[in-house]
Amino acid sequence: MLRWRVSLPPAVHEGGLEGSVKEGFRKREDFFRKTVKGLGGSTESANWAYGETDIFIITDFPEAEAATSLALALALTGSFRVTTTPLLTAKDMDAGAARMPSYRAPGT
Repeated sequence: MLRWRVSLPPAVHEGGLEGSVKEGFRKREDFFRKTVKGLGGSTESANWAYGETDIFIITDFPEAEAATSLALALALTGSFRVTTTPLLTAKDMDAGAARMPSYRAPGT
């Protein structure tokens, strides 16, 4: 989830809707946005879906600790399945490729 500099790339948080039907989708989304803002981040978008993943939320945090604290808090409730995926640019990927260490798979 880290970009190795002060700001992090936006990340997509994928989650489930446990409790959202009873509480209301707008209330749940507003609560999430308020939580992200309280950690110093911003919510770029929140999109509900149906299927394996119920919500896709794109956030942006200035530092890793805030993003980590959100992921831990969501996971520890047990009511929100979380998968976090960093969104990288082609420039980010090229920079990573340029720093790629020599590595071999186990057993090769």
